[in-house]
Amino acid sequence: MNNGDEVITPENPGFSVHLTNFDGPFDLLLQLISRHKMDITEVALSAVTDEFISFIRALEISGEGWRLDQATEFLVIAATLLDLKAAKLLPSGEIEDEEDLALLEARDLLFARLLQYRAFKEIAATFNQRIEAFDKTFARVVSLDPALAALLPEVLIGVGPARFAAIAERVLTPKSAPIVAIEHLHSALVSVSEESKVVVEALRKGRTLSFRSLIADASSTLVVVARFLALLDLYRQGALRFNQVVALGDLQISWTGAETGEIETTDEFDIPVVLEDETIEAKGIEE
Repeated sequence: MNNGDEVITPENPGFSVHLTNFDGPFDLLLQLISRHKMDITEVALSAVTDEFISFIRALEISGEGWRLDQATEFLVIAATLLDLKAAKLLPSGEIEDEEDLALLEARDLLFARLLQYRAFKEIAATFNQRIEAFDKTFARVVSLDPALAALLPEVLIGVGPARFAAIAERVLTPKSAPIVAIEHLHSALVSVSEESKVVVEALRKGRTLSFRSLIADASSTLVVVARFLALLDLYRQGALRFNQVVALGDLQISWTGAETGEIETTDEFDIPVVLEDETIEAKGIEE
């Protein structure tokens, strides 16, 4: 049979069938059906079964005998093809019989079983080729050549007990606490109490000022922060009042404290400055 498609030649023809629309090995017939190159409804399965029985009898007469696994394999494939053919011959209209509906639902499963058979057969043939190929190879079980073994350098440890002791001492010695250097900080410290005096003097003169005007002459961000902290401390003492007419607008600060006299300022925000001479003196006392 030649219809211009790819010719599929099985590795071991074995059983062959002779039909009106096909003449060749049974494996080739299965491959054509699985690849949709031949309609299962056009295959006379009864004729295929009769030819297989004749094939088995011919083996018995010739004295070669037949294998049980070969006959079982054919029966499974023939039953699958029969179920598949029955499912395809059912009418495509409305189906009321549940048994017919089950056959239609199992159509894909039957076809998948046929493809699975072909896949296992091809894999088995591949394994057989590999086994036959590797049966002719043998592993070389010998020791390393003495000439090559002599090329490996000896393992030499060039560290003596004294060196090991020095390494252990360096590893086990506690490390000193890290010192944070402040030499890179060039900004001078700002005193909140000193900036509080500046704020009080400005409010006593202007009575009501905005926060923006209070920090207009600030030389750095630290001065702005210090004056803001001073305002909070004065508000806590009741010396001033805050007012903001518009949300997110300028903050107006009004002085309500005494017109004269000293105002108590806090130093809780200030960082105590330790002079270098005092540090050296303190170290001497500890020693």
